[in-house]
Amino acid sequence: MKAVAYFQNLPIDNPESLQDIVLPEPQPAPRDLLVEVRAISVNPVDTKIRRNAAPEAGQPKVLGWDVAGVVKAVGSEVTLFQPGDRVFYAGDLTRPGGNAELHRVDERIVGHMPKSLDFAQAAALPLTSITAWELLFDRLQIAEGKADQGQSLLVVGAAGGVGSILVQLARQLTGLTVIGTASRPETQAWVRELGAHHVLDHSKPLAEELRRAGLSQVTHVASLTQTDQHLDQLVEALAPQGRLGLIDDPASLDVAKLKRKSLSLHWEFMYTRSMFQTPDILEQHRLLERVGQLIDAGVLKTTVGEHFGAINAANLRCAHALLESGKAKGKIVLEGF
Repeated sequence: MKAVAYFQNLPIDNPESLQDIVLPEPQPAPRDLLVEVRAISVNPVDTKIRRNAAPEAGQPKVLGWDVAGVVKAVGSEVTLFQPGDRVFYAGDLTRPGGNAELHRVDERIVGHMPKSLDFAQAAALPLTSITAWELLFDRLQIAEGKADQGQSLLVVGAAGGVGSILVQLARQLTGLTVIGTASRPETQAWVRELGAHHVLDHSKPLAEELRRAGLSQVTHVASLTQTDQHLDQLVEALAPQGRLGLIDDPASLDVAKLKRKSLSLHWEFMYTRSMFQTPDILEQHRLLERVGQLIDAGVLKTTVGEHFGAINAANLRCAHALLESGKAKGKIVLEGF
């Protein structure tokens, strides 16, 4: 089967940083689906792994943890899917990624694809939807419905992939006042379109930006990027006993700064369930099923930013370069081999 992989950690402008290769077809284990990959999307995790995780000597490493496709075959213990089903999922970091014609995945982290979307639109959703959902409802412990009316959520980096879903979830499914941050006119417009009540410029001091918007403090923060750079501002912006959730990888984080206000800190990493085979791993299947229903009902919309064409090494190098520039809006998708 065709695949895109790398053999060593190289800058993305090096033509060997991602290469077109041919691999044997994978075989499904008892709880696995074998999926014909129709579309993928690219995430910051792809670029981080390509730069930092060295493959075994001489062995290719396949990236790609957002897939939409069709089930080709199922393992002997599969109960949730059958061949021919259209599916979408974010995969498992402990296995090869989905930048290949065929991909093997545990059925418990897979959802039926929204009926109203094509493959490229669906591929934009799984990783960011799971991350945003778990961050909002599991880590920050916001309730669906209007129970949290009067409280507020500041989303730092709201125009990116996770932020684009998180803003929608918070606005559509909760009673929170939603404040997003973005630094460019086009990304600020995007965040407003997604439903944020207020949009701030995170290139300026956030506490001052909040006051400009007529807000004194917020009860919850979802920090999706540059948490270490913004930490002092986030502590100032949070109300006493507030909650700070993050998904990025700060080089260091002085948590002692949270003590005076009794602020709580919450990490979200959507691969925890699959990586550790947690007892509640099936929750990611249920979560994706719910997201699919919300998409088909028109409550949520896909967050495709740009379509980079066919799935090949040259196009994936362009996608990685855009992500590394920090200027991506929404999700980058590729489709077909």
